[in-house]
Amino acid sequence: MTLTTNGFSTFAAIGNREDLADVIHDISPTDTPFISMAKKGKATAVLHEWQTDALASASSSNAQLEGNDITPSASTATTRVQNYCQISAASLAITGTQEVVDKAGRGSEVAYQLAKRAKELKRDIESVVTQNQAYNAGATTTARKTRSLEAFLTSNVDRGSSTATAGASSTGADQAATDCTDTRAFTEALLKDVIQSAWSNGGEGSVLMVGPVNKQKVSAFTGRSSARQNIGEDKIQAAASLYASDFGDLKVVPNRFQRERSAFVLDPEYVKMAWLRPYKTENLAKTGDSMRKFIVAEYALEMCNEAAHGVIADLNVTST
Repeated sequence: MTLTTNGFSTFAAIGNREDLADVIHDISPTDTPFISMAKKGKATAVLHEWQTDALASASSSNAQLEGNDITPSASTATTRVQNYCQISAASLAITGTQEVVDKAGRGSEVAYQLAKRAKELKRDIESVVTQNQAYNAGATTTARKTRSLEAFLTSNVDRGSSTATAGASSTGADQAATDCTDTRAFTEALLKDVIQSAWSNGGEGSVLMVGPVNKQKVSAFTGRSSARQNIGEDKIQAAASLYASDFGDLKVVPNRFQRERSAFVLDPEYVKMAWLRPYKTENLAKTGDSMRKFIVAEYALEMCNEAAHGVIADLNVTST
């Protein structure tokens, strides 16, 4: 088969318009389940503080004589807990020419890139607060860091052999938890122990937050509420979205940005994102023929009472 005689083809033509679809495809995940779950709080200083308290242990021998002259019981002080605010930012610079040329998929390059940076910053903060990060008070040459989720948890923890929990929050001491060099499989028995411990301490966990690998492990637990079942002629439901424990149902939430090696039992009533400066867009000083902007946020994780939550740590990070 040959081209017809003197057939003028696209291979020789000059001036054919390009075929560039007027849409940009981006499947980067933007869901931030921990930030979305946490209550919104307010910080008013770089060092954010709050108080916790606990009732005395229940006594089964509390019997008093008739007419007894009561001696007042000793009162205990509240516990003062603290965390530092961390600054996170995302920036951009777009030349004046790029802003005005005709573009596919967006009208304004500044607006498009600014929307991207906002999503990226939100993902960064989700990653920060779900890690095992100790706080840092910062200095003129050192950025402040907020204490993250796993570094707070000390009461209801199940870790691998020869590991240590985080620094005691009751004294203001702060350190990250020690990671075990050998990881282990995530089992239902480990989950049950931490749920029971949190419930005994007063927590009412309603969220089990895990990485993608261990989300699949949870789907194989016998206590899952969404058991394998036929839901159509050519579709089978095999995932667990709710775990029914002896102490209440837990919504199973996968999180792409937390550490895969840790699974969290969370009571959303007792965790806040304390914002000193909520997300805000600012202009950078103009230094040439460009538009320069940045988005900034300043925040601290407020672990209202760490005993309401729990962690199963040092888990395998692969599906095998």
